[in-house]
Amino acid sequence: MAVEKKFEIHTIKKTSLRETVARALRAAIISGEMVPGIVYSAPSLGARFGVSATPVREAMLDLVRENLVTVEPNKGFRVTEVSEKDLDHMAQIRILLEPPVVREVTPIIPASDIPMLRAMAQEIVDRGTEGDLVAYMDADREFHIRLLEYSGNTRLVELISDLRSHSRLLGLTNLAEQGRLRQSAEEHLRMVDLIEAGKAEELEELVRQHITHVRGVWAKPAESQEATS
Repeated sequence: MAVEKKFEIHTIKKTSLRETVARALRAAIISGEMVPGIVYSAPSLGARFGVSATPVREAMLDLVRENLVTVEPNKGFRVTEVSEKDLDHMAQIRILLEPPVVREVTPIIPASDIPMLRAMAQEIVDRGTEGDLVAYMDADREFHIRLLEYSGNTRLVELISDLRSHSRLLGLTNLAEQGRLRQSAEEHLRMVDLIEAGKAEELEELVRQHITHVRGVWAKPAESQEATS
């Protein structure tokens, strides 16, 4: 029987509450902080967020429509399981789409945006250093989606955002406990350096390696990492 895991979530500001809670819940699901097999109740999640159960229920219904969770009548919500094959397919699509897009947008990213991108990358490093997985995943998603938005292709952005939401990175908790998240987090600062230097082809290769690394290492459960370390 699955045992409920503890996870850290910052208290949510009461602005755009439904959307903010939904984003944090997605990050918790992706990072493996919320796991399949456990029924999560809106009141208990609300207590962790520092909000009432109502915005949590509303946010969870959004995630139901995205097939991230299912409703357990009179109990709560259960995280939807994703097969290893599906995870492989999602990673393959990301590798096909994201690296060439960031290569193409590199020449058009304004120099004035570099400080903003660097601050976003530093946020990923800071959250990874702290081991705050929910905030880490939220910051990571914002950075990668921001790069793709320079393409002006909203369908591409929506597709990648959806693929990221349905991914599962079950090994993140173990990596955070070992203090190994910072190294991967710092790859985002290197990405900004390459953008600033106009090295589009090197950026493409780094993003490709980054996605491969995420699927190959972060997605492994703790016991799999220990067996291969």
